Amino acid sequence: MNRIIMLKKIRNYFLLVFLSSIILWSAGAVAQNVNISKSLPYVDVDYKNNIIRLQRNQDSKHVLKGGFTKTSRNCPPFCIQPMIVARGVKTVGELEVVDFISKDVKQKTGIIIDARTAGWHKKGTIPGSVNIPFTIFAMDETDPELVAAMKSIGVKQKSTSSNDDSFWSWASDDDKNANWDFSNAKDLVLWCNGMWCGQSPRAIKSLLKHGYPANKINYFRGGMQTWLILGLTVVKP
Repeated sequence: MNRIIMLKKIRNYFLLVFLSSIILWSAGAVAQNVNISKSLPYVDVDYKNNIIRLQRNQDSKHVLKGGFTKTSRNCPPFCIQPMIVARGVKTVGELEVVDFISKDVKQKTGIIIDARTAGWHKKGTIPGSVNIPFTIFAMDETDPELVAAMKSIGVKQKSTSSNDDSFWSWASDDDKNANWDFSNAKDLVLWCNGMWCGQSPRAIKSLLKHGYPANKINYFRGGMQTWLILGLTVVKP
């Protein structure tokens, strides 16, 4: 009888050890040494119907390679951009961008725009971004590409009916909103290659010229440069 009891105790002991090892292994499998912030290890992003885990590189010895390791580029055109790109436009950092992606983009109230040319975009982009090159925002307001781009960010052309023509005929030339309806305009974050890149600042200034509300525009000045420096996830379209 005592032998049976002893065997049961031994069995229970090894079962407990086995289960404990599984729990510890599972915890280790999901644990991260490099979080985005103290309380945020990662963010899952719906990108082109795939779930992408936005997180930092877990290899603490990882270093950058390639073009983004350069400290100097010819200026012009690659000149250092100001911290405040335009009056009323907010400059944001990486944590604000991650928060914007996890909330505004997810809820479809905001759009993060990769304002670089298509060639740069194809090399890798921030998860959740849509590519609208800065050149499109500089187009004439009647250009179909600009009209489509503005529509994608919640802006419509105002009616061109005779009544509207008569109404707007007296408007000042300084009335930037004469041809666009911004009532459903999305909150935006625009970015490009970094603090030495002028593509997103040019896109922002073009949007402002079209009348886009400055308080709905955010400028991620660090762009791809600081995104990579922090080891954050990049996806190739």
